[in-house]
Amino acid sequence: MVVIVRFIARDGTISTVEAEDGARLLDVAQADGQPLEGTCEGDLACATCHVVIDPADFARLLPASEDEEDMLDLARDATRTSRLACQIRLTAALDGLTVRMPG
Repeated sequence: MVVIVRFIARDGTISTVEAEDGARLLDVAQADGQPLEGTCEGDLACATCHVVIDPADFARLLPASEDEEDMLDLARDATRTSRLACQIRLTAALDGLTVRMPG
């Protein structure tokens, strides 16, 4: 199954990519050239993969863990719909997800 993800860059440029079911959003974003570091490689020790999920899509995500919420407290420009890309696994339920790179 292919999952479509739409990335909105800081400058407003939109990129639409296809991802494999089960792929980590961080890996998909990095493969698309999005400026996410993922310094801790998904170990919830940083917030360098902070993204902002479109409000219309946010409810489709599984809730963030307490550890993820703690890391998001350290993220610059965090919003109500902020998440860490390393913690999001793409599934058919997330097809069409829109993700914005924070400012």
